[in-house]
Amino acid sequence: MRKPTISNAAKTFIVQSLACFDTPSDVAASLRATHGVSIARQSIEAYDPTKAAGERLCPKWRAVFFATRAAFLAEVGRIGITHRAVRLRMLQRMADKAEAQGNTKLVLTLLEQAAKEMGGAYTNRREIVGSGGKDLPAPAAPVVIYQQGARP
Repeated sequence: MRKPTISNAAKTFIVQSLACFDTPSDVAASLRATHGVSIARQSIEAYDPTKAAGERLCPKWRAVFFATRAAFLAEVGRIGITHRAVRLRMLQRMADKAEAQGNTKLVLTLLEQAAKEMGGAYTNRREIVGSGGKDLPAPAAPVVIYQQGARP
């Protein structure tokens, strides 16, 4: 079977999609729908320089990949749901609607979600605490031992 010829537009689409963290399966489906080209997932992985399959990707496509990834990560902050306040407002609206409908189980689930959101359950922040969540004891003052005959 002959390998399909991939246009530069299709290659750009593949590289940019992978840079935006789309899976090779999703990229293959989108590529088929938008460009009419069918490519195996394994072949698509060769366009991701962060994977072993893409370690030999040419410099041109590497540059496109990393420029797209940097722009994508910079733009994530503009997406509303990435902000805690937006997520909490959404949870509030859902909880109000569920309560009006008498869906107690959903209300409890949404309340738990909001509590986790406020408690930082969805962050990478780590705190070191003692047993039972108490503060760690203060470190003991250093003990200085003098030898006999030595002057402080």
